[in-house]
Amino acid sequence: MIETASGAVGRLLRSSWLLWGALALAHLWLSFLNLHDDVHPLGDVTLVYRPWMEQGFDARSWVGIDQPWVYPVLAIVPMLLAWTFGPENYAYTWLAMVTALDAVAFGFLIGWRGTARNSVAAWWWLGFLVLLGPVALARLDSVTVPLAIVGALFVASRPRCAGAILTVAAWIKVWPGAIIVAIVVATRQRWRVLVSAVLTSIVIAGLALVVGSGANVLSFVTQQAARGLQIEAPVSTAWLWQAAAGARHARVYYDTAMLTFQVTGDGADAVSALMTPLLALAVLAILLLALLAVRARVPATQLLAPLALALVTAVIAFNKVGSPQYLLWLTVPVILGLLSPPAHRSFRAPAAMTLLLAFMTQLIYPTLYDGLLALHTVPLVLLTLRNLLLFVLLAWSIAAMWGAIRAFDRTGNARSRDRLEEGRPEDDRLEPHRRDEQGLGKHGG
Repeated sequence: MIETASGAVGRLLRSSWLLWGALALAHLWLSFLNLHDDVHPLGDVTLVYRPWMEQGFDARSWVGIDQPWVYPVLAIVPMLLAWTFGPENYAYTWLAMVTALDAVAFGFLIGWRGTARNSVAAWWWLGFLVLLGPVALARLDSVTVPLAIVGALFVASRPRCAGAILTVAAWIKVWPGAIIVAIVVATRQRWRVLVSAVLTSIVIAGLALVVGSGANVLSFVTQQAARGLQIEAPVSTAWLWQAAAGARHARVYYDTAMLTFQVTGDGADAVSALMTPLLALAVLAILLLALLAVRARVPATQLLAPLALALVTAVIAFNKVGSPQYLLWLTVPVILGLLSPPAHRSFRAPAAMTLLLAFMTQLIYPTLYDGLLALHTVPLVLLTLRNLLLFVLLAWSIAAMWGAIRAFDRTGNARSRDRLEEGRPEDDRLEPHRRDEQGLGKHGG
């Protein structure tokens, strides 16, 4: 009886109709929160993106083209698309656009007909969106995540297409570049993905230059480097606590140029200048570990997801900007981990951690954000714990990579001795790994 009931529940959870219905309900709920929350989480869309487009249409001065911009030049495309039905409907069009993009990525994830596949990853994604809250739909990152999911799903079956899609996403918001790097390091599709990414970048940059961007096409690099310490960034926690304790030098202020709340205090400027080199060193260390894994013949099915998770988490944890929507970036590596046959069971731990991170982030923004700005104890404690959990997630991903290296080193050495004792060539032991590295299992899109 219990087994029958369990089977029925399993079949229900794999139902395409139920999954599509849950996707619709989740996006309706998040859209409602965006349109009616008192903190106005849709503020970036209506108070930042829309005025940029108004400036372009009214003054013929386009961000990223006629003036330097904090985002890569292709970010202007979704902002323009949201203008389709006029400025008065900008928020509604934006929410509809993001919902449509999520639906496309969802379709590639679970399949377009018949019984849904990858239902565990699909339910995790929906839960993550709901737990993260309204910001899951209300930022530029909301556009790049579904693109990056589709690109990641295409790596095994359509690597050139994957490279192009991920590069387009990276020219909207830089973070998908971490997924491209992980794919280039971990998979045997590296050259096709890399060549496609380079060619796509040349086309995008060329088109920007044709319309007159000049040096502004790369202005997002210098604009980001000039930013201060945003209050939600892990590194900013020390100054928040000093300000809360009454230290005269530490305070929270609003940066009118970057349109964000930041912290200042003794040593803040020096630390801000050090964060970008520190982030680069963290990424380099992760890549060196990944190269050891490649040398140990760890297959892509066991390397790609933890490597992508390590890179993305490091970019969040060591970033001097800490916007709540950055948590969306974790979607792609966790989905990859849940889809990789040898690794999907071990990825239950980071999947659970990211759900907790999403919920804590929604409590911080928008629920307790006013209290955080006022330096109240509860939101400060919650933010501190959230930031510490990011480093726990980073440690897990690094430990997973190191564990795979040790496991395959031992396996390789044992097989080498066996082959030599049997009089067979030592290189034969590589064949199973080569077959594994050909793709990412049966879930590659």
